[in-house]
Amino acid sequence: MSIALRRRALLALAPLLLTGCAAGATPGVAEGTVDVMASFYPLQLVAEQVGGDRVTVRSLTPPGAEPHDVELSPAQVSRIDGADLVVYLSGFQAAVDDAVALTSPAHVVDAADDTTLMTPAEEHSHEDGAAEADEHGALDPHFWLDPSRMPAVVDDVAAQLSAIDPDGADTYAANAAALTQRFEDLDAAYSAGLAQCETRTFVTSHEAFGYLADRYDLHQVGISGIDPEAEPSPARLAAVEKIVRDQHVGTIFFESLVSPKVSETLAGDLGIRSAVLDPIEGLADPADDYFSVAERNLDALRMALSCS
Repeated sequence: MSIALRRRALLALAPLLLTGCAAGATPGVAEGTVDVMASFYPLQLVAEQVGGDRVTVRSLTPPGAEPHDVELSPAQVSRIDGADLVVYLSGFQAAVDDAVALTSPAHVVDAADDTTLMTPAEEHSHEDGAAEADEHGALDPHFWLDPSRMPAVVDDVAAQLSAIDPDGADTYAANAAALTQRFEDLDAAYSAGLAQCETRTFVTSHEAFGYLADRYDLHQVGISGIDPEAEPSPARLAAVEKIVRDQHVGTIFFESLVSPKVSETLAGDLGIRSAVLDPIEGLADPADDYFSVAERNLDALRMALSCS
């Protein structure tokens, strides 16, 4: 659905939303808890960890779904309108941006305000010479893959929850401190684990790892750009193939929520291995969390880059 059509659809829903949010307990929200809507998994994790049992957190992106192009049902837009707190990343999910603008929740954490988003490192072109379309704007949204950027979001969520629920302020502060420590420990593990490597170039199915590469002095090469669904041109595939050969890259990474076909085919053609490098946009396995996936990513990078 185009942005214009999406906005017209949301505007048509406005009267229903205003009447549909009348009094009554909110289904799925535990009584006496703060009702939090998070736009996708990494922000859901922060809200859950900071809020603890004083909050009920629901995600606008279904488990296992690719969040870039999520569409919202009328019920989901209504939940945004009725939530005590909405945690999202502006510029990442157009449907969420439109719903937040329409409903104007009283308490909002926009993670884009808590970090400085970067411009993608590489721009690709199609065969006709036109720049690759980027529905998510000119900035790379994947900041959460640099754990050092997450504590600012943690603090913002804790502040908003404390404003909504002052009696829980001490709990939120303690939970935020504990979560910040986990991100700092993860950052330290990445810094140490990627300090001494034979190569610093890695190839991925799409350019989700720019912040990680920037933080730990690596060079990301994406088969596709920021949009994981974009089809790479033959010229781009040839360019990646040349990089693989020239820099002796031994692994091409694909991700868990998008088809690995292009990456696996290219790796097979080049006689090298393929492996998962997860952008942690959502969880393929409910037994995982951000930290367990990030630790596996570190192990995969260390193997691919021959780190000591």
